[in-house]
Amino acid sequence: MKHPSPYAAPGFYDDALAKGRHRDIVGGRWDETPRIVLPLLARHGLTARDHLLDIGAGSLRLGRHLAPQVAEYWATDASRALMLKGWETELDEAGRISLPQDHLIGDETFAYPTVPATITFALAFAVFTHLPADALQSALQNLRPRFPALRRVIFTVFLCPETHTGPQRQNDGVVTHPDRFPWHMTGTRALAIAQDAGFAATAHPHRLPRGQVMITADPA
Repeated sequence: MKHPSPYAAPGFYDDALAKGRHRDIVGGRWDETPRIVLPLLARHGLTARDHLLDIGAGSLRLGRHLAPQVAEYWATDASRALMLKGWETELDEAGRISLPQDHLIGDETFAYPTVPATITFALAFAVFTHLPADALQSALQNLRPRFPALRRVIFTVFLCPETHTGPQRQNDGVVTHPDRFPWHMTGTRALAIAQDAGFAATAHPHRLPRGQVMITADPA
């Protein structure tokens, strides 16, 4: 059976966590990624007053920094066990206090179960680089009706030229594909998906780890 990404293979998370690879399977770059991404989130509007939803939070590579910085932090991931491993091994005592375990929600379908409607800001970093375009479509379409106070979404994708039909080597060297992991799409496609879900979106030229492109999307 062909899976959209290695993460969807049966037993992937169990095997990786048993081997202590909770940092590796979210892409490594454990210190580099927060150093680059956190200032960009602040530049693009994340404040201490926000109620933040971290979609695809993994082992809390960003979440361990974000939870103490916002009014409330919630996280979802296809593997709740992966988030709990990050909570247990990567957070200090203060971090655990600022992030209750019941704020870590297992969610394979972008339904955001049990996340409160008070969310004002959503982040999906290095999520849709692992999944086909219909996953981005589902994630964005489900956000607006669930979170009426939402004012901004930030997500990342791999992009390719508009007329490109095959593999694409990104700025950071990774080779992406239109039909298998790691996935890319055109900028037009990414912005159209956001627009169809009720967002006005803008792609930004920031240099992100592995050549990802950051897109901000505001409810239209």
